[in-house]
Amino acid sequence: MHPRRPDGFDGLGYKGGGGSREEPGGNSFSAKSFSSASDLSHWVTTPPDIPGSRNLHWGEKTPHYGPGASPGPLGGTGEEPYPGGGCSSGPGASSEQLNRFAGFGIGLASLFTENVLAHPCIVLRRQCQVNYHARHYHLTPFTVINIMYSFNKTQGPRALWKGMGSTFIVQGITLGAEGIISEFTPLPRELSHKWSPKQVGEHLLLKALTYVVAMPFYSASLIETVQSEIIRDNAGILECVKEGIGRVIGLGVPHSKRLLPLLALTFPTVLHGVLHYIISSIIQKFVLLVLKRKNAHSHPSESTSPVQSMLDAYFPELIASFAASLCSDVMLYPLETVLHRLHIQGTRTIIDNTDLGYEVLPINTQYEGMKDCINTIKQEEGMLGFYKGFGAIIVQYTLHAAVLQITKIIYSTLLQSNV
Repeated sequence: MHPRRPDGFDGLGYKGGGGSREEPGGNSFSAKSFSSASDLSHWVTTPPDIPGSRNLHWGEKTPHYGPGASPGPLGGTGEEPYPGGGCSSGPGASSEQLNRFAGFGIGLASLFTENVLAHPCIVLRRQCQVNYHARHYHLTPFTVINIMYSFNKTQGPRALWKGMGSTFIVQGITLGAEGIISEFTPLPRELSHKWSPKQVGEHLLLKALTYVVAMPFYSASLIETVQSEIIRDNAGILECVKEGIGRVIGLGVPHSKRLLPLLALTFPTVLHGVLHYIISSIIQKFVLLVLKRKNAHSHPSESTSPVQSMLDAYFPELIASFAASLCSDVMLYPLETVLHRLHIQGTRTIIDNTDLGYEVLPINTQYEGMKDCINTIKQEEGMLGFYKGFGAIIVQYTLHAAVLQITKIIYSTLLQSNV
């Protein structure tokens, strides 16, 4: 393969724009000029999309800047190449640069909120779900905040952020498994605009197979997030992978005879994952369509300000994703409670006492399967037993909404100062 570099390239000694370089022997030759737009467009590329920002636009990918590019979110054309490698200056250039990296910053803020700031809510929510001893169900955010303060006071901040590394590992395994399966099978990873029922079925089959592959690692991650910080060891970051593999081959830490086999966990795990994906996808598309039509009617293209154009380009996708995650988590909360209790059974896990904020409790359930778990919760804990820890959901998405609003205000202020 020939190196992709212009003729006459000599590292730090290269001079573009028709310059020349001197040879030790006195001979010189002209370097290739890159004064035309067509030459520059071959070498100038845009940054790759990052997770969380690749869908921040109405199109499929982040808009590229260059000759013939479609109008950007600020209503102007893309960045024009400057002859001879010149640089732009002035407030217009700073606005273009801010607009270029706006998606990166907004997506980064959203990912940080979902995976870092919201993790204490996820920890407490899971502990409440698997705690069949609990008398306090923590259905409101007030009791959730109080018990989180108690955990932080008695065990330190690590008690609220435990297992965060394993959640990232599970996400990576899920994405990797989906990519590998779609690469070696005809199952489509994404649906085209002109989809058919067969394509939808194959796409959902791909999702189901992905959840099956990630299931043992999800189970190990669940144990790390609910295990009490008082008795847990300082496990390594790859302990989740080790435990997941050990769960598959039947080796590793000894478990109780009440431990359900992975085959018995397959149906509830796949059911929850596929339903969550279907509900979130439908709600996201619906909310996105509503916001798009609303923005088109309230802000005609000829009267839209640059600031409003930027907000209309980036934030509807985030709002739609926020609404989709909220609705799917709320609707499937009872099923998630059942799923977590089945995964945690027989693992000899000791959790924190969510009634007092101190002390620990063992998990000694004896569910025979998904149906038995549903009937037992209904009889012994009532219908509200399926919603233990629901207040953590309210705290989690209230925090997420606040971060989105703060991010919107910050970018509106920055754009107004650069227009």
